[in-house]
Amino acid sequence: MYWTLELASYLADAPWPATKDELIDYAIRTGAPLEVVENLQDIEDEGEAYDSIIEIWPDYPTEDDYLWNEDEY
Repeated sequence: MYWTLELASYLADAPWPATKDELIDYAIRTGAPLEVVENLQDIEDEGEAYDSIIEIWPDYPTEDDYLWNEDEY
């Protein structure tokens, strides 16, 4: 299983919170690449809902990862 920013972006608008099966269904319905579906299938399913992509891919960049000062713009 591997995630890239491009692959993870297909789940950005997913209906969070969502279970593994709901995310797989969403990926298929929205036409996400096969790699996204395969990555989701590889997740160990505990039956719990995920609140965001960060629970699936902890390295997903957030606004806190950017180093610009919003007050300057």
